[in-house]
Amino acid sequence: MPKPNRSGLYRALGLIAVVGISVGIFLIPQEQIHKLEEFGYLGVFLLALLGYATIFLPAPVAIVVFSMGARLSPLGVAFAAASGAALGELSGYLAGFSGQAVIENNRIYTQMVAWMRRFGGVAVLVLASIPNPFFDLSGIAAGALRMPVLQFLAWCFAGQTIKMSVIAFAGAGLIAVPWINNLIE
Repeated sequence: MPKPNRSGLYRALGLIAVVGISVGIFLIPQEQIHKLEEFGYLGVFLLALLGYATIFLPAPVAIVVFSMGARLSPLGVAFAAASGAALGELSGYLAGFSGQAVIENNRIYTQMVAWMRRFGGVAVLVLASIPNPFFDLSGIAAGALRMPVLQFLAWCFAGQTIKMSVIAFAGAGLIAVPWINNLIE
């Protein structure tokens, strides 16, 4: 198979995987998802992975991290959640890498692309470390700009670790963060 056809096939498969993951996650009954909490750190990892694998559809991962931060080691919860979240964000990266992004003319996406071009991985770090409903766009931008996948994962993991640490430590009552109350309520 010539290389251009193989590349197109990989892009198409990536887009199909992203759509399939997003749809599949929302078909899982909520009571089944909450049963994952019983598995401790592994459950936090899996919930974060599933929650962050969706594109543009919010999943209540912050609530789980907050509550599990009170039950388990907040640092362990933060690392488990950050690992799952970073791997879950590969769905956005794959959507951008596939070249099939339907949001290319979106103003916020255009801004994300400009930040990625200017700041590279630091943009991923900053955007992943704050509660941000537009982070999927930055993953799409990173994929579209062909940022190396391991570089994307490393910056994403670092940013998610910062965010998840704040949420888990707040759940443990070790720090007070006003914006977390808005996430939990």
